[in-house]
Amino acid sequence: MNLELLESFGQNYPEEFDGTLDSLSIAVTCAFNKRGTLLAVGCNDGRIVIWDFLTRGIAKIISAHVHPVCSISWSRNGHKIASASTDNTVCIWNILSGECEQKYRFPCPVLKVQFEPRSLERLLVCPMKHAAVLVDTNGIHQVLPVDEDGDLNIVASFDRRGEYVYTGNAKGKVLVLDSRTLEVKASFRIVLSSSSATAVRSIEFARRGDCFLINTADRVIRVYDSKEVLTYGKDGEPEPIQKLQDLVNKTMWKKCCFSGDGEYICAGSARQHALYIWEKSIGNLVKILHGTKGELLLDVAWHPVRPIIASISSGVVSVWAQNQVENWSAFAPDFKELDENVEYEERESEFDLTDEDKSVASGGDDKEDTDLEVDVCSVDPVAAFCSSDEENENSNCLQFLPIAPEIEDPEDNWAPTDITLSISTQGNGPPPAKKKKYKSYDIALENISDGEVHPLLSNKSNKDKQVAGGKKAPGRPRK
Repeated sequence: MNLELLESFGQNYPEEFDGTLDSLSIAVTCAFNKRGTLLAVGCNDGRIVIWDFLTRGIAKIISAHVHPVCSISWSRNGHKIASASTDNTVCIWNILSGECEQKYRFPCPVLKVQFEPRSLERLLVCPMKHAAVLVDTNGIHQVLPVDEDGDLNIVASFDRRGEYVYTGNAKGKVLVLDSRTLEVKASFRIVLSSSSATAVRSIEFARRGDCFLINTADRVIRVYDSKEVLTYGKDGEPEPIQKLQDLVNKTMWKKCCFSGDGEYICAGSARQHALYIWEKSIGNLVKILHGTKGELLLDVAWHPVRPIIASISSGVVSVWAQNQVENWSAFAPDFKELDENVEYEERESEFDLTDEDKSVASGGDDKEDTDLEVDVCSVDPVAAFCSSDEENENSNCLQFLPIAPEIEDPEDNWAPTDITLSISTQGNGPPPAKKKKYKSYDIALENISDGEVHPLLSNKSNKDKQVAGGKKAPGRPRK
């Protein structure tokens, strides 16, 4: 992918609908890998569908869980993916083999899972109504400390490099913890003008720069500078760089995210399938993307390097992109577009080695062309694929998945021959390769309230009750 040719020379955000991705199951959540070449979609039937985003085709389907997948996270090199399900389990999957490597069982519903940005060894897990938990691949877990007020409605996220963990609770208190020592490095409370606190719904970090956003229950998205927050220390009062909100409709935000370059912020409405895009530096609303009326939004993901957004509603992934207009004169200034074919009269010696028709006056000052040595071996790193503290790209990054071709008319005898061979070698030959057994761990947590139901399941049961009781189900008109 030649990123230099994809420069938009202007706005760097999507403008229109660009098709859908139907995973053949009800999509619930989605996430791009680091390069944006693969899109993982977690579905309601427990499957994880890996899309090749360049060809818009399904590259792999992993039968991950029995219950719906509620959260997914890619590892840094793209070889592994972590998934959380409504059956209270978290799993780590090998993308190439499709096999489970680790499985963690929690005593309560899990709302979010996230790989540590610079490590394959640790996961950040957010159980429902419990403090966030750091789990490593050996099954050892650490419970993150909570604030003195003891509120356990915790949301958490790693920062861009995994050095700190930011947590927020329902009373507006945000803690910044060292991801290794779990020591509180900074803290502040989001206070409204009336001195009352507001609940933190989610924390999201930009892929580039030091900014992060906090989505709160007062329907305002606050953007902060992480360096400034750390400078203020404990019980500080950092001022947000921007406050973003829908002043007209007072929209509640379901999911928020940064653009790949961190210059734009996208927020999905909790009421309808609508995406609001702001420019971070100025804070002005630049675009509203409207989906099908009556649909409810579930998840939003911005492509890491291109102005493309993937959103989920009604079980289908919608893709939003820029309107690509062919402008050849941008690449060749002397290019002239023709409405119809024009007959071109070639000069006698136009394509000869020495142009005899060249005028003497213009040829007097010309110097002989010198051979230029062009380096075609060395590859310059693409800046969009490198972090700010790295000079080279990650060479071990998994960008694409091999896909077996579909054979329409296979040979007549290929299947019986295969069966005969397997029967004849059953007694004497080596046994068939066994599936690699994954490691399973039970995570014991204290002070767990019994009977908690995952929000995905509770929403579904409420809709079923409303339909059974003769009431109109939200988002779908009754016929």
